[in-house]
Amino acid sequence: MVGTILNVVTVLVGTALGVTLGNRLSARMRETVLIGLGLSTAGYAVLNIVDAMAEQQNVPFKFIVILLSMLIGGVVGELMDVDGALHRLGAALERRFAKSEDAEHTARFIRGYVAASLVFCVGPMTILGSIQDGLNGDYSLLAIKSTLDGFAALAFAASLGVGVGFSIITIVVVQGGIALLAGQLQSWFTSPMLAVLSATGALLIIGISLTLLGLKQIRLANYLPALVIGPAIVAALGALGLPGFV
Repeated sequence: MVGTILNVVTVLVGTALGVTLGNRLSARMRETVLIGLGLSTAGYAVLNIVDAMAEQQNVPFKFIVILLSMLIGGVVGELMDVDGALHRLGAALERRFAKSEDAEHTARFIRGYVAASLVFCVGPMTILGSIQDGLNGDYSLLAIKSTLDGFAALAFAASLGVGVGFSIITIVVVQGGIALLAGQLQSWFTSPMLAVLSATGALLIIGISLTLLGLKQIRLANYLPALVIGPAIVAALGALGLPGFV
């Protein structure tokens, strides 16, 4: 759990610095920062996809699996209203701690919380780092992730405000939960499963970049079930002995 604690600290520090700097930036400058963050986020996601598939077999078939997981996951997420639940949690946190009567401020708070939660908790470093930390106390990967998240929190908070800092709740739940279940997860996850998981998570991060760039507002959290469905499909195909999925 040391890595998760370190991650929480860096996100809080980054948020504090971002909020301080953001208040001194003009609206035009904050928009420029947000666009730069959106472009960087898209680039990071593309690199994750390339890295996840670099040494994989049956890559085209795996992308079909990713497509199916996104479609099925999106339908499941819509039925469960995952995005709505996450937004309601953000709104509840805003009412409890920020207590703003300004609708625009509330929307900004929720947007910061949701975007940061997804960026910080959807990715291969979250899964692998938490497993390593939980199994043998090796938090080196999470230390790297924490550093990256700290700078990302600074950039996010400069444009989206203090809501970014409340993503630590999601970090504790997700990374802490994975660390506690590390033994079971390590024995269950295969390389093809992790590759599909990483690539699917990267697609969600691309969705975040579209939102940051103002191109499309997406109910991204409704696609979170895809992160479970993708590896499950790979596991089923692996059980059938399909090459590249074992």
